[in-house]
Amino acid sequence: MDERLAALVRLLELERLEVNLFRGQSRDIGSPQVFGGQVLGQALKACYATVEPGRVAHSLHAYFLKRGDFNAPIVYFVDRSRDGQSFTSRRVTAIQHGEQIFHMATSFQVPQPGVEHQIAMPSVPEPETLPDSGLPASRRLNQLPEKMRQFYAQVHPFEFRMTDPIDPLQPRNAAPLQYIWIRAVDRLPDDDVLHHCLFAYVSDFHLLGTAVRPHALNFVSGKLMLASIDHAMWFHRPARVDEWLLYAMDSPSASGSRGFSRGSVFTRAGVLVGSTAQEGLLRLID
Repeated sequence: MDERLAALVRLLELERLEVNLFRGQSRDIGSPQVFGGQVLGQALKACYATVEPGRVAHSLHAYFLKRGDFNAPIVYFVDRSRDGQSFTSRRVTAIQHGEQIFHMATSFQVPQPGVEHQIAMPSVPEPETLPDSGLPASRRLNQLPEKMRQFYAQVHPFEFRMTDPIDPLQPRNAAPLQYIWIRAVDRLPDDDVLHHCLFAYVSDFHLLGTAVRPHALNFVSGKLMLASIDHAMWFHRPARVDEWLLYAMDSPSASGSRGFSRGSVFTRAGVLVGSTAQEGLLRLID
């Protein structure tokens, strides 16, 4: 496996300290704090470790309470809220330096047949026709502040191909919409739990940024603070994150120094596999 992806898979491997207590390591990806997707993925992995095999996560609802310190491990405590005949509920709390930094409720279900429908996938260019959006040209990279340069210079374990990218150095007003093809850089094992946790991890990329697009705000100026407040996710159908997924995002509203975004995730064949929603801090700094 590609080492970038293997390192992320290892990051999701938690140490079991007690029956419902787990410890995970952190990684600096160039963001000011622990990347929210890392905590989402690790928290979901901790919950899965307490659930009867065969039950599948269908939703999660999380709040980010404090900035995580990527120089310290994170301890996850899982509360086994309910084990029913069809559904299982879990609450997980992430703790660092003796304080809660995150909590999440997750629901699992025994797979069952039923009625089905879904919205149609947007019509967008195929991923092969789009450039890799993960790494700006070196001349642009050198103009970014050190912390932002570190984020963009990271060689990520996922590919991102945007249909309408915006230059962080020269922002422009754009519709509060984004369409991004996403795929892991290498093949992964046939492990549904791993794919779910990586799906949660990557779902935190670019979602809040959709709320910034209409305002031509310059990240480089240091006058904009972005931080996730919450994150919700619904897993509708099975999906592999090592195959192309289209992340279709929109932002219906921004107000009160908060931006709200939502997303739909489709396979290349047009199957809706997941939905997301997030509100985040979108604060202008004088």
